[in-house]
Amino acid sequence: MTGLASAFRTLAVAAAAGLLAVTGAVAAPAPPASAAPEPKAPREFVALASVDRTIVQEMRYSTEHNFVGEPVDGYRQPLCILTRPAAEALHRAQVRLLARGYTLKVYDCYRPQRAVDHFVRWAKDLADERMKAEFYPLVDKSRLFADGYIAEKSGHSRGSTVDLTIVRLPAVPTRAYVPGERLTECFAPRAERFPDNSVNMGTGYDCFDTLSHTDDPRIQGAQRAHRQLLKSALAEQGFVNLPEEWWHFTFKPEPFPSTFFDFPVARRSVAGH
Repeated sequence: MTGLASAFRTLAVAAAAGLLAVTGAVAAPAPPASAAPEPKAPREFVALASVDRTIVQEMRYSTEHNFVGEPVDGYRQPLCILTRPAAEALHRAQVRLLARGYTLKVYDCYRPQRAVDHFVRWAKDLADERMKAEFYPLVDKSRLFADGYIAEKSGHSRGSTVDLTIVRLPAVPTRAYVPGERLTECFAPRAERFPDNSVNMGTGYDCFDTLSHTDDPRIQGAQRAHRQLLKSALAEQGFVNLPEEWWHFTFKPEPFPSTFFDFPVARRSVAGH
């Protein structure tokens, strides 16, 4: 009995000190759950610069110079991420263009689903037309979905689609956009629209207008030749152009033809690949 009594005394002391839960007492609140870790890219994804450092990168959606007018959700860093087969195909196209005195320049590569969701929210906010004068001067914002300019899913989120152009060497950097500066229509003569070191493609990037259709018959001369140069250089390496956008190409066959990813555009997403 002496041992049993000693055990009871030990329990009583522990309970008094708050070291034991007592029946009927209120349990202490559980510590807050830590935030879910950000998703990372599958190993099939790489930073384009790890495959080809010579391709110019001007990642528009990490800046305020785009049709939304602000950095887009999910673009943590101005970085081009692609599936490795798409990046290696771009490298092959770049080698051929460098020999002809040109370089590729990418505007957008992999695009997280959260960025697409940002576009959708923006398109539904009909009052926000801060960038209309440049990017969609002739399109009523209420028609962006019906006319196909905005959609709830994007091939970019599958990782093998890229928006790009060509630049004649030596490449002179494009000046920075100043938020609030006067905007000019994206289809205005080259000397009047926002400066871009791209060769003259007839319109600026992300121009919501039928003049952006790759084979629009109104685009002639050097502008048409430049579009065909870009299209042929990429087609040789397996890229297919979207006819409505001279800048939009998808590598085929896609490694992820039906998967839409949402990891952020950041170096840590592909760290160690």
